[in-house]
This record gives sequence, C-alpha cells and structure tokens, in this order.
Amino acid sequence: MPNIADLSDEPKFTIKAVAAQTGIRPVTMRAWERRYEVLSPYRSENRYRLYSERDIAILRWLKNRSDSGVAISTAVAELRKMIAQSQWPEAVPQMPAHLPGKPALPPAQYAARLTQAFMRHDETAAAEVLQEAHEAFDLTTVFEGVIIPCLVEIGEAWYNGIIRVTTEHFASAFLRGKLLALLQAYPTRRSAPFILLGCAPTEQHELGVLMLAVLTRKQGYRVEFLGPDIPIDDLVDYASYEHPALIVLSASSALAALEMKTAQAKLSKIRPAPVFAFGGRAFDLDPKLAAQIPGNYLGNSLEKALARVNELLADR
Repeated sequence: MPNIADLSDEPKFTIKAVAAQTGIRPVTMRAWERRYEVLSPYRSENRYRLYSERDIAILRWLKNRSDSGVAISTAVAELRKMIAQSQWPEAVPQMPAHLPGKPALPPAQYAARLTQAFMRHDETAAAEVLQEAHEAFDLTTVFEGVIIPCLVEIGEAWYNGIIRVTTEHFASAFLRGKLLALLQAYPTRRSAPFILLGCAPTEQHELGVLMLAVLTRKQGYRVEFLGPDIPIDDLVDYASYEHPALIVLSASSALAALEMKTAQAKLSKIRPAPVFAFGGRAFDLDPKLAAQIPGNYLGNSLEKALARVNELLADR
C-alpha cells in the first residue's frame, strides 16, 4: 500500500463523500478536528469543507486504530509522532463498497470475465471486473460466485494444458494480493475471540482459507492468517502461548488432509484447549474423508463455514 505522505493533498472531497469512504460520521469528523486538530480541511468559497486523498487516508488510519481498541487521543499522538519523525504510516486499504439495488449480471458472468482477463494476463481488466463485482454483490457472493468458480476454471485449464502454469500463478498471485488487502482493511479487535487460520502441512493452496479469514475478520473476530504448509507441532507450540479460541486448517488434497489427523489430540493438551476445525476442497472431492479427521468439519461452502465458526464460538 502507498505511504500516506505520497497521496495527493489537493482538496476536492466534501465531508459527505469522505464519510462514505471512511465510515466516519460527519459529526465525529468535526469533533476530531476540533478536539485534536487532526485535520485542517480547506474551506471553499461557499465555506464547505473540502478534503484531500491524504486527509481521507489519515481518517481511515485513525478509524482503523480506534476500531482496534486504541483511544482516539492515543492514535492521534501516534500519528503526530510518526509524522514528526518523517515516518508516515501506510494507507489502510479501502473496504469494497457494495451498492444495493444496482443492476448486475449473474455472478457466473463476472467469473467468466475474470477468467478471460487472467488468461490474457490483463491485470487492469481483472481489477475492473472485481471492482464491478464488489459494487454489485455482497462479499460472500463475490467469493463464492465469482472468485471460486474462476479459480476452478483456471485450475482445470492448466490441468488440461490449455494454459501454462505461469498463467495459473499470475491469477493466484493477483487474487492473493487483493484478498490480503481486504483482510487488512477490516480492523483487528483485540477483545474479540481469536482465530488462527492457515493450511494443513504440505498444503500450498491458501486462497480458500484466506477468503474465510477475510469473512471472519469482517464478522468482527480477531483473525490471524498463517498461510500455507503449517507444521502441526509448530502450530501447537504457537497456540500454547497465544491461546486462540479456534484454529482452522484447510486442505485441497487427501494427502494434506490426512496430515491433520493428529492436530486435535495435540491441541487438546493445551489449557484452555482451542477448538479445532477444518475444511477445503479435499473434502468436497471425497466427503468420506471428513470422518477420518478428528475435529469439526466446516462444510462445503464459505457460507456454511462462517455459520459453523459462529456456532463453535457462540459461548466464547
């Protein structure tokens, strides 16, 4: 993400537009300006406040810190200290805007357009398709109706020799970057139940569980994404002093899935023991496989997985 200092300081956004982009109410913005002198918006000839891209980034950064449990006065002091040391923070990614009621194509058509953009290695077109999808649908629909079908199509095209592995890697890298930016756009709430998510040992395909990480953080949980190929013993050691409420691992192959057989027994020795859950494409391909893994199977869709996570953490 860009540094906040690198963003334009040209005043051109009204307070209403800034509120829409940051989620901060105008009355709150004015209070922050008055109490903490955090911004000095430009006044137009008609006395309207006008804000710059840099102002919006500052407000979004402060809101992210506030949503994470930091007092706004402390966040402002942190920002001033960083600016004084010429160490401006990075801009917080903007959360996608879903515009209800906007006419839209079926999700499958967005998935097909996204697939074609990846096959052309057209990053600009891929970004435009995703932006349109975010404006048309909620986040779960974008994931399940657009991104996942696209990934399946790309994977099958590579398997059948229609595309090179470079194209598959290009698509995966692009989507991973977008998903990580989304994950970082939602605040980390220190007092919420803590979830660790990652991939089973030997598993390299991380996009599915990364999508679940985004959805659970959006739901308000404190989420840490650990990435691919997590050794069980290392995970148990980490959990023993971080004390997560829930650990979720994903597998796309039977080999990786069976690597999780010892996870619950080892995690149960921690006090308090975290809940262990699992999912992934391996269990879609072979539903009987879930019975061989001790723990809680999350289901065969992101929507079911999120609902199951809520159930498992309901008493925490």
